Amino acid sequence: MSAVGLRERKKEKTRLALLDAALDLFLEQGYESTTIEQIAGVVEVSPRTFFRYFTSKDHLVLWFHDHGEAILLEEFAARPADEPPFTSLMHGLRAMVDDMQGSTPEDTERFLKLRQLFDKYPHLVGQSVARGAMTETRLAEAVAARRGVAPEDDQLTYLIVAFAMSTMRIGFECPRRETTMPEIVSRISEAVALAEASLRPGWDTRPAA
Repeated sequence: MSAVGLRERKKEKTRLALLDAALDLFLEQGYESTTIEQIAGVVEVSPRTFFRYFTSKDHLVLWFHDHGEAILLEEFAARPADEPPFTSLMHGLRAMVDDMQGSTPEDTERFLKLRQLFDKYPHLVGQSVARGAMTETRLAEAVAARRGVAPEDDQLTYLIVAFAMSTMRIGFECPRRETTMPEIVSRISEAVALAEASLRPGWDTRPAA
């Protein structure tokens, strides 16, 4: 393995160690009571090292948004320019599903701990919603650019994105229960199929009148 590959593996190991330490501390002693110094101390790194991976405690909890957004934008950009944007976004959701299928039991445990954290601290849910809105704005910019319209003037662009992101939310949350990653992946795949079957092909290709 190359030196670059080894460095990337070490970085990923440290990132996950920080995430695991933080989730455990948040659930054991409280979100507000836990400090960045404590999180770093569990992993035996400095607070300075913590900030190489996360900008704050909130960023640590919401990091999964960064990961999902990157997959969606990358897949959308790779799709044919003449493909209906909603179809491209559905391919983006499938790329997220493919990524989730590679999840380990540790990934599932982290996901369940995050759900516990959101249930215990509602203000984090609000921050997650706000972060999700940022992703929708960036996706709307990409969709509008393909459709040749200004996003701020085109409601259809935002509806396309809203429908796509609602599909993902339904897959994650319906039904809302403690579950395994394979079950979540299956629900998202089912939601994508339902969304595609429910909308007329090509409906999202026309600029708004």
